[in-house]
Parts: sequence; structure tokens; C-alpha cells
Amino acid sequence: MKLCRKARESLPDDSRHLVKGAVILTVAAFVIKILSAVYRVPFQNIVGDTGFYIYQQVYPLYGIASVLAASGFPVVISRLVAQNGAVKGQGDLQRILQSVFVVLLFLGVSLFLLVFFGAQTIAGWMGDPLLAPVVKVIAFPFLLLPFLSVWRGFFQGLGNMAPTAISQVTEQFIRVAAILVISYFLVNEGHSLYDTGRGAWTGAIIGGVIGLLVLGLYVRKTGWHLFAMQRLSFRELLSTGKIVLVHGTAICFSGLLLILFQLVDSLNLYSLLVQAGLESEEAKALKGVFDRGQPLIQLGTVAATSLSLALVPTVTAAWAQGNVEMLQKKVDTSLKVSMTIGLGAAVGLINIIKPTNIMLFKNADGTAALAVLAAAIFFASVIITLSGVLQGLGRMMAPAKYILFGTVCKYIGNLLLVPIWGLEGAAWATVIGLLGASLLILLRLKSFFSINSVLGHSLTRLAVAAVAMTVVLQGWLYIFDYLHLTGRLMSAVSALTGVVIGGFVFLIVTVRTNLFTEVEINHVPYFSKLKKLVGVGRRGQQ
Repeated sequence: MKLCRKARESLPDDSRHLVKGAVILTVAAFVIKILSAVYRVPFQNIVGDTGFYIYQQVYPLYGIASVLAASGFPVVISRLVAQNGAVKGQGDLQRILQSVFVVLLFLGVSLFLLVFFGAQTIAGWMGDPLLAPVVKVIAFPFLLLPFLSVWRGFFQGLGNMAPTAISQVTEQFIRVAAILVISYFLVNEGHSLYDTGRGAWTGAIIGGVIGLLVLGLYVRKTGWHLFAMQRLSFRELLSTGKIVLVHGTAICFSGLLLILFQLVDSLNLYSLLVQAGLESEEAKALKGVFDRGQPLIQLGTVAATSLSLALVPTVTAAWAQGNVEMLQKKVDTSLKVSMTIGLGAAVGLINIIKPTNIMLFKNADGTAALAVLAAAIFFASVIITLSGVLQGLGRMMAPAKYILFGTVCKYIGNLLLVPIWGLEGAAWATVIGLLGASLLILLRLKSFFSINSVLGHSLTRLAVAAVAMTVVLQGWLYIFDYLHLTGRLMSAVSALTGVVIGGFVFLIVTVRTNLFTEVEINHVPYFSKLKKLVGVGRRGQQ
């Protein structure tokens, strides 16, 4: 009973503890997203576009396992621990955790068997049978799913977010390092790109195992035996499984948003390019070029992801208290911030996409498609943020339905547009799918809150800021063209300076047009300092 009392005392009992935990997980998620986006650039430089195609083709399968183990199932498990830990004994709580573990073990093993033994079929769906050995490697992370999920959920339920955060960041650091080192070695040794892809994904598994060992050390310190076998009834397993599987999957759909869209491209983009008349190797290289957009979109949505993670507990608290006024303010601010960050990043990247492409990937291949794809940042930012709001309101399934609708639109869009426009068609299909999902989420949110006024107020001002940034950036890039400053180094200079100049102009215009109220601006990082810098008066605005 000592351990049980200790567990109860560890349970979060005030909002400050909740916020502190949310901050820890948000910072960890931010670091992980940055690492996940940045490492792809040196990796592409090592393996080239075709090697990048091989890696990205199977990435969605890993991404699904990773998101489920990081943000889907642990959240639901943590709620079960928090709800039952304070009222039940250690034995009962341990019984619940073991029920969860058995259910997730069955799921993990089933997915492993499905992917491993179905590798040839999956590779066939992707149109490239040579991918089968790479797909087999990607099956192994599913075996780690039950252990990672239960242990992370256990600690989060006790209000201790450090083990989850440390294990996730450690796993990502090891994964990135192993992928780059193994790939560099295999390429230099003259191995095929498919062997290199298989080696890179082996590095990812190493990261997962290290993350699991870190969590295991924390569990050992608690003295709990989470996986000690007990007799469990079928009813217990069914009841627990329904809660964990349904709610866990629904919760992580915003994290799966971009992964599902990548999965669609993995399944049909290469095949459609070949059917359009391209040679196999050319189609692989073009798919690799298209995949250059993924780290750019990830970087563009990092802020929205962090905002979403921070929103869920605060919106949940305000909803539970019935504080409608506070909820309305949070929704207004969240919508404004997500649109501002998303549109600023999207329009800025569209303007500097050519020098950015050359700076990161050595050449300007696929610039037109990447420019269209950059628009996805705006819609993805809105979807991810508002999914956090709806989850905070207890509407777990709503974002999942709308994101699935957007994914279907993406699939159909690929079928219709890729044969006509190639990579640009795939990019437009992505934008159309995200646009559809974002409109549905906005309509759902409208049933809870009044958002017409904030949309009208924000969109006109953001449009002015976007136009101003575009004019300035195009003028800045014209100077480089006029002076014939070309090459990778000069592209890096123009792109990086463009980020600073464009961002500064965009923020100045949003401040001068009074996009944010005085109260809001003091809660948005750096906006208050910028307001003083540009000397803007804000008479009478509250």
C-alpha cells in the first residue's frame, strides 16, 4: 500500500502541476519536431533524390507506429491511471495497466506480422517490389508499441512527464544520429540505395530500443511490476481495449495528419508517374524531389503543433469550469495565432522557395511543386491547432473524421491531377485535401463558438501583411538576380536573409493593422517588444 499511497500523492491535483507537465511535453515535442525535419536535409544530401524516395516511401508506416506510441495511447492510458489511481489500490490499478498492455501487445504483434509478412504486397501497392526488404525492417517498431505506450502513459498519469519527455528526446537523437552515420557509411562503401534505406531504418529501430531502455530505468526505480501476469477476464480486455484503441487512435489523428497524406503519396504517386510515361528511375527521383517538401512543411507547422499541445489542458479546464467567456477568448486567440503563423510561414516560403531549395538540396528541381506544397503549411497549422481545441472540448472523434475526409480528397486528387500536372498535381491534391479538412473543422468549431467576426477581422489584415511581405521579398530576390549572385552559397544568403526580412515585414504589418488586441499581444511571444520597436500606438483597444 505504500507504493499506492505514493502513486496517489504523485497524481496531479492542481492546474499549476498540469500546466507544468504540459510545458515539459510541449518542449519535448518541439525538439523532436525540429530534429525530425532537420535531419532529412543532410540525409538527402548523402543519398540523393532516389535514396530519399526509398526512405520516404516507407516512412509513413514508421510514423504511424511512432505517433501512436508517443501521443495517442499514452494520453488515454494516463487518463485511466489518473482516474483510477486515487480511488483504487495498487493491485487494481496494476490490473488495469496489464489489461491495456495485453490489448496493445496483441495490436503491436498483429501489426508487426501484417507488415512483415505483407511486405511484398505493400511494396506492390507502392509500385516498387524492391522496397519489400525495407518494409520488413519498418515492421519492428510495432513490437515496441505496447511497452512504450504503457510506460509513458503510466508516468503521465502520475503527473511525472519527465520520463516521457526524456525518453522521446533520447530516442530521436539516437535515431537521427544512427540514420545519418549508417547511411553515410553504406553509401561510401558502395552499397545499393535500397540496402542503404534498410540500414537507415535499422538506425531508427536502435533509437526506439534506447528510448525503451530509458523508460525501463525509470520504471525500475518505482518498484512497480507493470507486466506481472494475472488472470484477466475477456470482459476486462474488451472494455479496456475499446477505450484505449478508439480514443487513443482518435486523439493522435492531428499528429497523423501529414503522415496520412505522405502515405497516400507513397501508395500512388510513383505508380501514377510511371503510368504517365516516365521511366522507373526518373519517377523514383521525381518522387524523391517531391518529398523535399516534407521537412519544410514539418518546420512550418512546429509552432502550431506546440500550440495545440498547450491548448488541450487549458481548454479542457475552462470547459470543465463552464467558463464560456474564457473559452471564447482562447479560441479567438488560438485561431488568430495559428492563421498568423501558418500564413506567414506559407507565403514566406513560397517567395523564397527557389533559393531555399538550392540551399538545402543542391539544385532547384521541383521548385514549382514545392511552392504549391508550401501553401499546405497554412491549412495544416489551422487543422492541428483547432483539433487541439476540439479535443479539449471532449470532441475526440471530430478531428479524426475531418482528417480522414481530407485524406480521401488527397487520394482522389492524386488520381485526377498527377496524370495531368505531375508533381504539381500531387501538390495541389495535398492543398485541396487540407483545405477540405480545415473548412470542416472550422464549421464544427462554429457550432460551439462565434468565429465569423474573428475570421473577418483577421483574414483581411493577414492578406495585407502577406502582400506586403511578398512585395518586399520579390524586390530583395530581384537584387540577387540583377547582380547575378547565383550558386548554393548565394542562394543560402538570399534565403536566410529573406526569412529575416520577410518575417519582420509581416510582423510589422500585423501589428500596425491591429490584428491582435492589447491583451492578446502581451501573451504572444515577442509581439509586445515588436510593438515598442515600431512605435505603434494602440489607442483604446482592449
